[in-house]
Amino acid sequence: MKRLVLPRLYVILDAALLTVPETECAQKLVDAGVRLLQYRNKGASARELFECSKRLSSLIVPQGVTFIVNDRADVAWAAEASGVHVGQEDLRAEAARSVIGTGKLLGVSTHNLDQFKDAAATSADYVAVGPVFSTSTKANPDPMVGIEFIRRVRLLTDKPIVAIGGITLNRAVEVIRGGADSVAVVSDIFLAPDPGQRARQYIELLEAANDAAAV
Repeated sequence: MKRLVLPRLYVILDAALLTVPETECAQKLVDAGVRLLQYRNKGASARELFECSKRLSSLIVPQGVTFIVNDRADVAWAAEASGVHVGQEDLRAEAARSVIGTGKLLGVSTHNLDQFKDAAATSADYVAVGPVFSTSTKANPDPMVGIEFIRRVRLLTDKPIVAIGGITLNRAVEVIRGGADSVAVVSDIFLAPDPGQRARQYIELLEAANDAAAV
């Protein structure tokens, strides 16, 4: 079975940080080269989440972008997204899988070794770990795990590992070198004066790091 390869940059489109409509922001990111995008909207009703997810899916999936819905497997399936990402308080991985089916991506958030081992043993396509560094996008964040944790869990699975939490431009390469396949970024992109330009900086930096590693 071919190993899943994720883009190095995984952008989380958090509705709480947006100053323009989601579709407008998403298109700017896609134009900048983003190919993996998750939509997170903790404050929306199920209907609002579905309607916005459907708009985003219809806009960016035809452009070759992998589009993930946060938390809600039912919304991801109904909106024809590429997959769903669930946390420790959401549907269990296999329950989410039963909703979205086998042809969609399933990601799981983990915050410690036991959670990581459990997630890696499920049908999840990738496992997220974090927060790697301190983060401001969650009200009650879990304890920081650090890059050493990524090195440790890298040995436990060949599934892609997504690092999240406090990722900034000057830390991204270090995190990838620690064993992560992809870095998930929220505030460092959306609090930048030009999110599209910041996303492009990430992509160029991570591509350069890839090229250097291949030499």
